[in-house]
Order: sequence, then structure tokens, then C-alpha cells
Amino acid sequence: METQTKVKTQTVTLSIDGQAVSVPKGTTILEAAEQLGIEIPTLCHLKELAPDGSCRMCTVEIEGGRKGGLTTACTAHCQENMVVYTSSERVKDSRRFVLDLLLSNHKMECFSCGKNGDCKLQDYSMEYGVDNTTFTDGKRMPCHQEDTTSPFFDYDPEKCIMCRRCSRVCQLRQGRDIISIAKRGFDTKMTPSYEASFDQSLCESCGNCVSVCPTGALVAKEHKSYREWETKKIPTTCPHCGTGCQMNLVVKGNKLVGVEPLNGEANKNLLCVKGKFASYKFVGSGDRLTEPLIKRNGVFEPASWEEALTLVADKFSQLKADYGADSLAGFSCSRSTNEDNFVFQKMMRAAFGTNNVDNCARVCHSASVHGLAHTLGSGAMTNPIADITTDVDVILLVGSNPEEAHPVIGSQIRQAMQRGTKVIVVDPRKIDLVKNCELHLQLQAGTNVAFANGMMHVILKEGLADRDFIEKRTEGFEALEQLVAEYTPEKVAEICHIHPDDLVQAARLYAQAEKAPIIYCLGVTEHSTGTEGVMSMSNLAMLVGKLGKPGCGVNPLRGQNNVQGACDMGCMPYDFPGYQKVNNPEVMAKFEKAWNVELNKKTGLTSTQVLPAAIKGTIKGLYIFGEDPIVTDPDTNHVRKALENLDFLVVQELFMTETAAYADVVLPGISYAEKDGTFTNTERRVQRIRKAVEPKGQAREDYAIFCDVMTRLGYPCHYNSAKEIMDEIAAVTPSFAGINFERLENGGLQWPCRSLEDPGTAIMHVGEFARGKGLFMAIPYKKARELPDEEYPYLMSTGRMLYHYNTRAMTGRTEGINQIVNRSYIEINAVDAARLGINEGDKVKVSSRRGTIETYAAVGNRVFPQEVFMTFHFPDGNVNELTNAEFDDIAIIPEYKVCAVTIEPVEQAN
Repeated sequence: METQTKVKTQTVTLSIDGQAVSVPKGTTILEAAEQLGIEIPTLCHLKELAPDGSCRMCTVEIEGGRKGGLTTACTAHCQENMVVYTSSERVKDSRRFVLDLLLSNHKMECFSCGKNGDCKLQDYSMEYGVDNTTFTDGKRMPCHQEDTTSPFFDYDPEKCIMCRRCSRVCQLRQGRDIISIAKRGFDTKMTPSYEASFDQSLCESCGNCVSVCPTGALVAKEHKSYREWETKKIPTTCPHCGTGCQMNLVVKGNKLVGVEPLNGEANKNLLCVKGKFASYKFVGSGDRLTEPLIKRNGVFEPASWEEALTLVADKFSQLKADYGADSLAGFSCSRSTNEDNFVFQKMMRAAFGTNNVDNCARVCHSASVHGLAHTLGSGAMTNPIADITTDVDVILLVGSNPEEAHPVIGSQIRQAMQRGTKVIVVDPRKIDLVKNCELHLQLQAGTNVAFANGMMHVILKEGLADRDFIEKRTEGFEALEQLVAEYTPEKVAEICHIHPDDLVQAARLYAQAEKAPIIYCLGVTEHSTGTEGVMSMSNLAMLVGKLGKPGCGVNPLRGQNNVQGACDMGCMPYDFPGYQKVNNPEVMAKFEKAWNVELNKKTGLTSTQVLPAAIKGTIKGLYIFGEDPIVTDPDTNHVRKALENLDFLVVQELFMTETAAYADVVLPGISYAEKDGTFTNTERRVQRIRKAVEPKGQAREDYAIFCDVMTRLGYPCHYNSAKEIMDEIAAVTPSFAGINFERLENGGLQWPCRSLEDPGTAIMHVGEFARGKGLFMAIPYKKARELPDEEYPYLMSTGRMLYHYNTRAMTGRTEGINQIVNRSYIEINAVDAARLGINEGDKVKVSSRRGTIETYAAVGNRVFPQEVFMTFHFPDGNVNELTNAEFDDIAIIPEYKVCAVTIEPVEQAN
């Protein structure tokens, strides 16, 4: 009875335009009207933020209300028995008056405006019959110069209606506070700080202000080339990082002309600069591969599909006959769809006859797959993005720079900090989040295991461990407890180059918080102890019982748009789809029956084992789908030798990449915008992509190419659609059994999703770990394989930057991106730069034991003295000429994050 009363008091019933509606107490009139399908006009309102009420367009009339009954629907809360009118004459007059005032200070250039047909002010003026203003006196002259300095958008203050949407989304959602109000009266305008132009401001060009602007004040440059009625919009998933942002591709004819954010589970109407401005131009780039190419006498020549596929099948068949199936290998694509990846690994296993199949997770998050699967039973992120950024007390951010590598997640962390979340940054660099974080542990790269052991030492010593959770849900604790007893704060401080008091403070903050997720990235995984670093994150979370709960967990941020999916689909040498083990006889028998073929029982080679095997001559043929190891893999000279030593190399790509140049046959595939399928984001959410434009030239559906190769190799295979492939995935993969295209039409599903009635799994390991009991691993700290010495005195680490993505195949074909950043650089501490006579922007030579490059100095204090940092995006000055191909013993992942280099200035000619 008490429960019924409580529910009743939380609900109010009212009438809106004669329709009764019951809503929870606290609901605004605007929200209630939306439930009834009644549209109330708004100009300033943003659903994700608190009501602003400044535009007054949402005025409604309340029967018997105060002040004549007129109020703003976005701010007024529904009351019991309230009677609301949304389109009475008084309401219409009020809205006409608002529009009249707005037009009194507005540049009336609708026909030439880029937002013509997509302008809310224009729409409402037409709806309410306001053709011009009656306030002709005092109208400002065009004294505000249009700002066209941004590479991506233009700003015209004369078209601004001061709704402050741009300012609010920048400050409260993007967390940057670049735009604000300046001046007064008719001279009032929105502007970057100190009235700077956009190119001189701290604006990072995310474009979210452009997306929310209701008029033509802020408009994408590309928007001026089309009108709204000329376009169609195709919902899809962003092709860049693993966040999985939902967006619309804007299509005019057969050309992509823009991108708009959607309200996806991961992004909530936000995008980053790459998603907003670099997700479409590469699709129509003039240097796309449009026909098969065969290399003859060292020169590529166009060929027919018949000729190219016959050559591919004949060469691989001959190599298989001469040297055995395991002389062949394939690298699949972490940027392509689940469906493409599934068919690729099926081709390698069923037609080529080998388990030598891998994807680029090998060089980024294979340590997560191994480490989390071993300790928890599943090698994936435990909690959803929204869960670990929306309502948490503390975030332990280890080896992750989400503002640059996963920008929309970075924005959500900034939002959390504004709400009071305390962030502990554990990173060798002063990343931007350090500015407002609670604590920064600037540890030396390669010491994550020692750091975690030290945290656990403090937690145990101060009685902060969750003993009940440990006893009921874990095993292996005694060995861990004994090991970490040695890792005192003083010992760890010496190893990590941090202060012992900071370690103690971090341990207390994390352990005592009710909700405290661990978020980590490649700063944990890309080490010779990467898998052990991941296991250490599991150890730490289990020790305080922060698994299987909201706002907690161990959460690796996956780097590429579908690197999670490529692993899920079995593009690994030891796993079939869904992480079903190759060495399990029952699993092997299951796939032999499903695919009607005898399969190779031998666990295959990883990509990082395939390349050395090619140098030795045991791998003869390689099929690379959408990967560019010449640019992305460590020790580029080593990769070159491997590719040059192959008997036969096929590359299936969108562009003539550095790696494709080494191929014997190049096959033109198609982009995400030219196909249907699914991506799986970092939180295990399977989401649709949809075909928006037709492919260029003779480029073909990627899975169809694989099917043709299989058929020519003697294993007939054909699919009519990506939907049909997903149905097969569901049939052979228990964790995907409940996923199909029909269910994905209304949003994504998080695996495991085991039946058509299963809503998916948001939080993993609730009540019980996937492996039964969580496994503590007692892991001692081990030094990185290569540390600075007298000859190479600087410790170098590598990572990503905001504006470019991986090999720049997509971002490098976006002019605005290159206008902002178009060359490599090395971050060096000001103390070291002064000693070496190096100034900001100087050209420098950087050498390791593996090679030498030239790049440009970025001098500051983001790194410690004797430490440096580089990104890997640029072919000129590619840091992977220098990185170390030493591997983790478990996941065989390279140690990108630690190598020793020397630096010297380059003498410039006068």
C-alpha cells in the first residue's frame, strides 16, 4: 500500500490542448507535450542540458496561471490538473513578437545563406507569418566582420540570435568554454575569448556548436554547397575510434557532403572533429582504388576482376600445395565490418586451411583480450560508457588520453569533472585532463605493474580491501597478498618516479569511492609486460570489489571503430568467433559441421609472429585486408624485409597505401559508407552501418571478394547480403545468438546477447564472473626490455593525437585537418631542449637502434626531462622506424610505449 501511494504522489495528470497525459512529477510542459506528439517551437533548448528559457519561443498559456498565464514550456513543471494551451491566439501573438524582435537585428539574406531550408528562425517565421520586422529603428549596421578562419565552418555574427546554444554546448557538453558573450546592447555577440578569431582560439573544431546552431550564424563550409531539400540522411556509425558515435551521413546525389550527430548511446548527440568533418571526404577522394591492379615487372597495371582473382587463387593454391597451408597467413581489418571480418577468417580457415589469421588488435589491445579473459573470463570492457562517466565519484584513468584518442569520451569525462567527479590521471605525460584532475601520478613509462602493486599494498595495509567480495567471488588472493607486501609506497615511488604520498592518496581515493571505474588504454597494453599490466588492473578492481557493479569495472578503450568486432569475429589465430577456442575439440567439431569442411587443428601464428616467419621463409603468402603494417607496426625496416621476402602478397584496400605498394596484387574494396553491416564499439555494443552511396569504379563489396576467392580455391561460398552473414554469426556464436539486423534497427545491442528475448548485457560479471571466480594474479614488476643508456639517453613513448587517426588514410584526405596539423613532431622537455640548443619548431634528428628519422620539436613540459613523446600518424618522420619489436610473452604485443632514442638538432641551410 505504501508503495502504491508513493507511486501516485510521483505522478501528475494534466491537459495539454485537450489531451490528458500523466507524467512523473518534475516533468516540464515541453517534455509532456512531446509525449503527446505536440510540437512546441524552441530556439535555445537543448535536451541534454537544463532548460535555459532565454528565447521565449516555447511560450504556452496556462489556464488560471500567474502573470496572465503565459510561461515558457521548457522551464515550467507540470502540475496536477493543470490545463495548458500551446497554440492559443495569445500564445501565437507572443511567439510572433519574439520573432519580430529577433528579425530586428538579423541579416536577412535567406536565399544566399548556407542554412536556407535548414534554419529554425526561417521555419518559424514562415509558420507564424512574420516576413520582416516592425522594429526598423536602431537596427545595427553590419559592423561585425564574418569570421571564416576556421578550416571547417564560418561564423557570421549578423545571423546570430543570441540563443547561446553554441556557448552552452561548448562549455557544458564539450567541456571547453571557447565561446561566450561579448559587448552589450546591439553590439552584443557570441565570440571566442578576447574576441579572437576561431583559428587563433583554443577551439578544437569539434563542430558541436555548428550542429546545434538554429540559424546560419555557424555553418559548415560544405553546407553552402547544398540545400536541405536536395539531400537525404543515412544513419550510421562513425568509422574512427572505438567510441561508436552515431551520426547521419548527409548525401546529395551520390556524394557525401556532411555529417550530423545522432543521439546514440555512446555519444548523445556529440561528435569530435574527426567524426564531424573527416568521416566523409575520403570516401569520394580522387585517389581511391577503382580497379584491380597486378604488378608486372615492378609496375602496377590495371586488370580485370577475372584476371586478378584467378591469379590470386592460383598463386595461393600453388603455395599451399608446395609448402602446406600454414605457409599462408591473413591480416584482417579492424576498420571494416563484423560481417567482412567473419567472412575473412572463414576464408582463411575453410579455404586456405590455416589458423594464421590476425587483426591489428595484436598491436594494441590483444593484451586486454588475454589479460581480462584470463582473470575475469571475458576480454572486453565491463561497463557501458555512460555508466562510467555519468554518475561516478572517482575515475582512475591509467595510460589513456581520451581527449585525443577517444574525444567524445574525453568530453564526457570533462562533464563528469564539472559535476564533481575526481579524476586520478596515471600517465607519463601531462595530458590535458591533468589541468583539472584531482591527482596526477606522472609515472615513468613501463612501470604500470609496480604502480598497481603499490596501490594494492596501501589498500591492504589500511584495511580498505573488500574482504567479503574477495572471499566469495575470487581465488588466488593469498599469493597476491604475499607479493604486494613488498611493494611499499617508497619502493614503488623509486621505480615509478612518483611521490609516495601521491600513491597513498590515489589508493585511498579509489578504494573509498562507492563508484570508481578503472579506464585504461594503450599506455597499459603496449608493453613487453602488457598482459601483466592488464591483469594488474583486474587485481586492483577485484581487491576493492568494484566489478559487476554500476559505475565501476575495468574498462579498456578500444582504439579503432571495429577492433572489438574483429576480435569478436574470430580474426585471431587461437579463437573462432565469440572467443571459442581453436584448441577445444568440441568447438572445432562444431565449426567443421557448420562449415562442412575439415579444419586445421593447429593454433596459428599472430601477426607479430607472421612477419618474422616471412623473413625466415616459412610464411610464403600473405593476404592483407585493410591494414598498413609498414606504417603501424614497430621497427619498419623489419616489416619491409618481411614483405619483400614473401613469394606472394595480396592487399585489399581503399587506397594505394605504403603496404599496398609492396603487393603483387591490389584489390579495390569499398568504404563503410558504401556497404551495409555492423561495427562493435568499445563497450561491446553492436551497431548498424548503412549504405549511403554507390562504390567508385569497379570497387566491390569486400565479403563478396572473399567469397570469390574461396570459391576459386575449391570451397564454394556466397552470401546475398550482410544481413545473411549476421544470421550465420548468430547461429555459430552463442554470445551473438540474439542479434540480427531487425533488432538493431532500433539501436545497438551489447553482447553477450544469447537469445531473441535477451536485451543484451550492459554490465559484465554481475553476481558471478564469466569464468566462475575472478582470478588474482600475483605479478612482480619487470623492467621494459630497452631502457635509456649513454648512447641512447632518452626514453621515448608513442601515442595518438586529436586531429589524425592511425595512418591518416581518412583524416589525411581532409584538407581542414591537414591545415591544422600536417607534420610529425616530438615532444621534448624545455630543459633538454635548452641543453641541446633546440627551439620550438626546429627540425631534429631522432635515432634508435633500429633507424633514424627527422621531425620537428614541440618544446614544453608535457614530458619529464630525459623523456620524449611522438605520434605515429605521419609517413614522413614515422616513429615506427624507431620503435622496438620486443613483444609481450603472452599476447605477443609490441612494446610501442618504451624505447631508447637520441636526439640532435638538424643544421638548416641558410
